[in-house]
Amino acid sequence: MSTDETPTDAEAACFEAGIKFGSLYHQFAGTPIAPESASSLATAMEEAIENQPHCIDVTVDVRTDDLEAELADSTADYTELTGRFLEVEIVVDYEGCTVVTHMAMEDGYPLMKLESIRNR
Repeated sequence: MSTDETPTDAEAACFEAGIKFGSLYHQFAGTPIAPESASSLATAMEEAIENQPHCIDVTVDVRTDDLEAELADSTADYTELTGRFLEVEIVVDYEGCTVVTHMAMEDGYPLMKLESIRNR
């Protein structure tokens, strides 16, 4: 943080990206999902998060191979959405500072990471 304690545009953009990830994950975790509904759920997630301020792009990929493997030994036709079934990229632009963030599984846990910061 700068010495005057006012957040920089890059810091504000990173904060905004964190808000988007928190919203995406906690809004949709637990949603019933099946291979047949994975695509429409991914689209709904993208469109919902893109409504938020400063968000310029959201890409949600459902790992359908992992989803199908989860259901292979189950008597149910669906399971609940968790981070292990998702790969997500969120791009935020705040006052000309663009941050690219990504969520993917790492050591069995869905981690959200800052990939890059670009200033115009």
